Amino acid sequence: MLHRHANGRSALDLYEPINVLKPVASDLWIVDGSEIRFGLGWLKFPFSTRMTIFRLRSGELVLHSPVAYSPGLRSAIEILGPIRYLIAPNSLHYWWVPDWKAAVPAAKVLAVRGLRRRAKRRFDVDTLLVGRNSPWPDDIDLLVVRGDMLTEAVLFHRRTRTLILTDLIENFEPSRIHNWLFRFLLKLAGAADPDGEGPRRHAVELFWAPYSAPIGGSSDARLGSGTRYRLARTMV
Repeated sequence: MLHRHANGRSALDLYEPINVLKPVASDLWIVDGSEIRFGLGWLKFPFSTRMTIFRLRSGELVLHSPVAYSPGLRSAIEILGPIRYLIAPNSLHYWWVPDWKAAVPAAKVLAVRGLRRRAKRRFDVDTLLVGRNSPWPDDIDLLVVRGDMLTEAVLFHRRTRTLILTDLIENFEPSRIHNWLFRFLLKLAGAADPDGEGPRRHAVELFWAPYSAPIGGSSDARLGSGTRYRLARTMV
């Protein structure tokens, strides 16, 4: 359900069209999903959601931070290949993985350590993502960044040089957000375009996370020596 102002306008502009495959590079797509809300008690803010899809050299598909499940979206994805892996990259981005697992039971669920304990719905894990042990070393590099507040699995698609992050770096576009308090908090947290980051926000999440469901969105950022990478975030 969309969060709207009294005048009927949505508090957030989604990345339309939603639930549609959008090519990013060879064997790499994103799907922008519906809005999801996150907050503490009565104070909840809307976030956009995004899934990233890789096609491995084997032809199998990896779904990173899946958006809300629908039969139509599944059918569109399976035209690309068989869905074999579902990734929950951190303890905030997992919410719709069980729905995809129920619909595609042959798919394996991969997640960071501790997620099953922290999840606010039943969450079964087939394989833990640990250290640099990529399940697909010929296609994707893996680095699990561990922390007290947040542990996140970072993926790097080698062939297209695409880095996939969730909450380690955030870069929200203020022009898409129509709630002045939300815009202010994003800027205060250092998560506003064009210079989004992540560490300041993690201190806030340490307090908020026990009270609410996970969060999500999407962004681009410039890292390292001017190389541009696409960053994907999704709410769970």
